[in-house]
Amino acid sequence: MRRRTFLSLVAALNTAIVLPSLTVAEAANAETLTVLLPPWGTIPKAMTDRFQKEEGVTLNIQTMGWDEIRTKIVTSMVAQTAPAQATEVDWSWVGQFGAAGWYAPLDGKIADDTVADIPTAEIFKFDGKLLALPYNNDFRILIYNKSHLEKAGIDNPPKTPQELLDQAKAIKDAGVTKFPLGLPLSATEGTSTAWYLLTMAFGGDLFDKDFKPLFTDKDSGGYKALAFIADALKDGLIDPAATGLKDVEVQELFKSGAITFDVAGWAGNLAVYSDSSKSQVADQVDAALMPSATGKSRTFGLPEAIGIPTSADNQEAAAKFIEWVAKPENEIEIYNSLGDLPPRLSVLKQLDDEGKLFAGDKLLAQAKTVEPLFKQGTPGWYPEFSSAVASTINQLAKGQISVDEAAEKIAARAKEASER
Repeated sequence: MRRRTFLSLVAALNTAIVLPSLTVAEAANAETLTVLLPPWGTIPKAMTDRFQKEEGVTLNIQTMGWDEIRTKIVTSMVAQTAPAQATEVDWSWVGQFGAAGWYAPLDGKIADDTVADIPTAEIFKFDGKLLALPYNNDFRILIYNKSHLEKAGIDNPPKTPQELLDQAKAIKDAGVTKFPLGLPLSATEGTSTAWYLLTMAFGGDLFDKDFKPLFTDKDSGGYKALAFIADALKDGLIDPAATGLKDVEVQELFKSGAITFDVAGWAGNLAVYSDSSKSQVADQVDAALMPSATGKSRTFGLPEAIGIPTSADNQEAAAKFIEWVAKPENEIEIYNSLGDLPPRLSVLKQLDDEGKLFAGDKLLAQAKTVEPLFKQGTPGWYPEFSSAVASTINQLAKGQISVDEAAEKIAARAKEASER
């Protein structure tokens, strides 16, 4: 799962200051709302102060790590108590939490035009009901070092997976960099999500409507994506050390100029890559639509959202907070202070019109192609499946198993997980 690199400092500051400063009289009269969020979602103190003044509700923002939040939610809800009145809800939790009935539907509590302006809200629907509203916009886009392409005599970024391989070979042969392709191949979530993205690039999907695997046939997108990884390693286009790298470590390599393509690039990272105080390639970075074998670029969203546990009290105030965060002016302030890419398309367009969104035309174009990874809704067994994908691809990358064996092993693990 995503672990934002920006901001151990911001996380520390936000953790240290979780309550707005209030007068004694204000504190005595104000309604209090407890919200549980990870560091990258913890809004600044100035905003918590403003929310209290505008809405008459005092925010108690509790900051915890992503994994710790999930553990707290599960243990609290099993015990039929609320972990907070509003909490982080990751896209990958929707199936499990929805099936358990742990989150109150937001339908009718959030304005329809707000939801309509946030395409990734569809990912947080379970049985047709909206369980949480996205506060950030995390989708994948191809990010590349344009100076590397220029040095290899390449005029335009790749439009197909084959062109991506061909350009990487040309860049390597020209001596521009040793390992042009950046992909995480450790047994971690970033490896799984990169394979899902490559599966889409080859025109495939992971499962049919009944969750039957679609990646074991040699002509399938998922099988071709596994072969792409194996071939790129064989041709020396991916560093063999990638078997020990997480996605955030691949991103550090891109910022240093060591790789050409961040193949599964986080859209929000463009702001980091183009910042000279954080990146050595700030004047060399650019973005392009995800390559596609079909001519139609595809990507999926991995956003995070805020939802209301069914056992929480003061749900009206919690809904008020969720909609307040989604106001255009607040999404912009969060983007400026934390770097979270706004989930509202209208806000992205506004930032682009104002020249405040790096590679904004590409981001907006790719944002319109975002689709759920699971059209049926994220299954409750997703965490087990994802773990199996990551460990299997790690074995493939180490040469321990073949592409055929990897595809069959992932399919078998998916079947086991879905039948439990």
